[in-house]
Amino acid sequence: QVQLVDSGGGLVQAGGSLRLSCAASGRTFSTYHIGWFRHAPGKEREFAACISARSTPDYQDSVKGRFTISRDNAKSTVYLQMNSLKPEDTAAYYCAATVQPLLRLERSYNYWGQGTQVTVSS
Repeated sequence: QVQLVDSGGGLVQAGGSLRLSCAASGRTFSTYHIGWFRHAPGKEREFAACISARSTPDYQDSVKGRFTISRDNAKSTVYLQMNSLKPEDTAAYYCAATVQPLLRLERSYNYWGQGTQVTVSS
């Protein structure tokens, strides 16, 4: 029912910023919760941030105060503004959509973007 395309990754120096985008198709975008997960080499995929259909955000402690998630339903797009980036933020970032609760859990999501690479140099 929804297709996701995530973009905006790149190579930045520590302390820099990037804005990731998750563009969705489908007339029911506004009813979906959107999450961002990240996967670094040799590590498990982990929850980074999410935003509910009512625009309530939630963040992993490691990114609180640095990342901001927002949504523009008119553009069917969710953004992840990443500031004060650290080398440990380096990962492939994936957006995902669900109508289920428990948004910190990877298994709650049934639609996924293709991923966008974020690399932060020291």
